[in-house]
Amino acid sequence: MQNLLFIISGLVLLIAGGNWLLKSAVALSLKLNIPKIVIGMTVVSFATSAPELIVSINSAIEGYPDLALGNVVGSNIANLGLVLGITVLLGSIDVNRSFYKTDWPVMMLASVLFCGFIYFDGELQQYEGIIMVVLLFLFLVYLLRFQKTAVVDELPEDDVELPLYKTVLFLGLGGVALWGGSELLINGAVGMAMKYGISERVIAITVVSIGTSIPELAASIIAVIKKEKAISLGNLMGSNIFNLLAVLGITSIITPVKVVDEGLLSNDIFWMLGISFLVLPLVFIPKGLRLGWRDGMILVGVYVVFIFFTIR
Repeated sequence: MQNLLFIISGLVLLIAGGNWLLKSAVALSLKLNIPKIVIGMTVVSFATSAPELIVSINSAIEGYPDLALGNVVGSNIANLGLVLGITVLLGSIDVNRSFYKTDWPVMMLASVLFCGFIYFDGELQQYEGIIMVVLLFLFLVYLLRFQKTAVVDELPEDDVELPLYKTVLFLGLGGVALWGGSELLINGAVGMAMKYGISERVIAITVVSIGTSIPELAASIIAVIKKEKAISLGNLMGSNIFNLLAVLGITSIITPVKVVDEGLLSNDIFWMLGISFLVLPLVFIPKGLRLGWRDGMILVGVYVVFIFFTIR
């Protein structure tokens, strides 16, 4: 009963947090005259990646490396298969050119870099974490300095320029609500899963990763409902980049992270690479620079197959 209460409370906090975070993101884009897709890939992505960061650092320090790694790998798979899939099932997304010029290539580079670091020796070393964090910093500098305004706002009349204190308040409330909601959801879900004797890696790659992807799902669904689709797609791409470069980068700088369950290397990382690559052809086929409900069905279908082969 307590675990169920944690899960319900967590979901309520996550939905509220996603709404507050989106308000602050839109207000920031107006105040600073920054493209919304840049805000989505920085402020929103960092806030929605905070649960993964907290979970991964705590897991690694407390001696549960598979939980730290599986959480991020599973979350990246869930972001694209589950979150993006559900998002485009609810409403099609017209994709900006920055997707194939910047966002997707950087996400794939981060994915391949992580897999290269972890595959051959089964461990993320401190110097590898430093490389990942430096790459993230360079990417953010590029975004903030060189990304041009190329996002068409579908409902510009809905944009409200909030006072600075309200923007900061919504940003803070959103971040805290997402963090607290994710903590409650994870505690409840893991508590229920442990009753069935499921392994640490499987819990991480399924229950925990879905739990920590709920903020992205909440923020993206709210973004679609409010027609802020640039933030929706930018948030998901940015979140995957942050998960790999910031979450695992910072975690491995604090303490090296070693693979315990070989299933992560023989199965999970290849699913992550595969679904990350799959997004590119889906964006261009059948209609260029657009994701529709058929693409959503494919992504959700791939995610269901992944979960099936992971827990069987």
